[in-house]
Amino acid sequence: MTTTADVILTGGKIWLGQKEGFAEALAILGDKVLASGSAAEMATLAGPQTEVIALEGRLATPSFYDVHTHLAAFGLGLKNLDLNPRKITSVGALLGEVAEAAKSRQPGEWIIGRGYDHSKLSENRHPTRSELDEVAPDNPVYVVRACGHVGVANSVALKLAGIGHNTPDPDGGTIGRADGELTGLLAENARQPVAEQMPVPGLEEYVEAIEAGGQRMLSYGITSTMDAAVGMNHGWTEFQAYETAKQTGRLPVRVSMCLIGDKERNILEQATEEGYVAGQGDDMLRLRQVKIFVDGSIGGKTAAMKTPYLGTRDEYGLFCLTQDETDVLVKRAHDLGYQMAVHAIGDAAIDRILDAIKAAQSANPANDRRHRIEHCGWLSHEQIATMVELGVIPAPQPDFIYYFGDQYIEARGKEASDFAYPMRTWIDAGLRPSASTDCPVTPLNPFAGLYAMVTRTTDKGTVLGADQALTMEEALNAYTLESAYAAHDEAFKGRLVAGQLADIAVFSQDLFEIAPSEILDTTCEMTLLGGKVVYVRGEVSS
Repeated sequence: MTTTADVILTGGKIWLGQKEGFAEALAILGDKVLASGSAAEMATLAGPQTEVIALEGRLATPSFYDVHTHLAAFGLGLKNLDLNPRKITSVGALLGEVAEAAKSRQPGEWIIGRGYDHSKLSENRHPTRSELDEVAPDNPVYVVRACGHVGVANSVALKLAGIGHNTPDPDGGTIGRADGELTGLLAENARQPVAEQMPVPGLEEYVEAIEAGGQRMLSYGITSTMDAAVGMNHGWTEFQAYETAKQTGRLPVRVSMCLIGDKERNILEQATEEGYVAGQGDDMLRLRQVKIFVDGSIGGKTAAMKTPYLGTRDEYGLFCLTQDETDVLVKRAHDLGYQMAVHAIGDAAIDRILDAIKAAQSANPANDRRHRIEHCGWLSHEQIATMVELGVIPAPQPDFIYYFGDQYIEARGKEASDFAYPMRTWIDAGLRPSASTDCPVTPLNPFAGLYAMVTRTTDKGTVLGADQALTMEEALNAYTLESAYAAHDEAFKGRLVAGQLADIAVFSQDLFEIAPSEILDTTCEMTLLGGKVVYVRGEVSS
């Protein structure tokens, strides 16, 4: 007896995966792929109740797996000031946004914004404390650079945080000063006192944020993500919000929870005390990784490097953790069975985390744990060889090349920047790099990442390391199967083959046929999650 499909996609071009190639039609049974083949072959699986989705010549692929975002924080940020560089191109424009917000705020009410990039402001600098004071003298103000590792606070916010001109820099952080006065700039661990004074979202607000952020993901063809630091901002409430969202049917996308397990911010211990274990969960919500921060960002000049930043003699970035602290935190999570997802961008930070992983694996060998270095932007061939030896995989954000590539040249020089996020070298070494956005650090836009992988071109048209460019097949593979692999999900996600989840994205253009410049103009027309249509472009979501 022939099995009848619940859904059939036909009349277009379906990319099943890098090794599997293309099919004319795809059949779905329940939430999984049943079969693929010619339109005629799949038509034999149709019955009276089968839903037929006409692709009308469009391309369908496995949906995107954005394997490093901050989904809950992104959702919360939708209510804050949007300061992204496409909108904010000068300090004056940024101050105008703050001034406008102050008109509708009561005295003492916070004004928070995120997304500006000082290198893309016409003044090529950060706003200052005094400038924020002038436009919002009665409100605490905090604006965060796109990278999330640097922000600027006004005087009201600094006073609430207990930061004065004599306050010493904390370990792993910098308080900006000029001529003995506070500039308002706060980097890395110096940001925490301000963050602690901001309004604390409740459980329901977090659930709303997860729901809103997840719906945005579906509109880009993203059906899976790893929230790369659950608990980083408001502790256990974030963990509870994910569980509540799932239990109440308000979790739009599949989520791998990466618990913050850092020195100061840590919910790993509470999870352990309450009986949670690595790998626990189901297809919609799973507990898998632990996150720590070893350094900062290149754009903020806080990524820990072995050589000074361009134009300086003694600026090497910042370590957020000592080697001993890194060793202890990695070993703790490793021994509990978790996959590490460690923030390390600079080569000095990458050395530190590789040493910690080597020590943890030596003391307690665990085959195929796949510890990850998140970002992993600036490293040497020797470090790549060590990653191969240890089974450590890179979890990069290729769209950083597009959005931040030109400031990389300013910070590190052209030759070094050509080897930033070396996707081709990683693939040739067998390291299986994934692709993600780190949203809200960059926009939730997978097409920018695809464009960067294929062209290695910045938003200003600069080409960085053309020899690291990938084919479209390789780029899509990084955003689908390799992202699933990076989260131990490759057995049921990342390809459209029999038995895998029917998570599918349909696009406005054929990514395999268009010119590279047209990738950025592509949109997601339809998204399926487990064989069900959950997004159609132009339709209002329920």
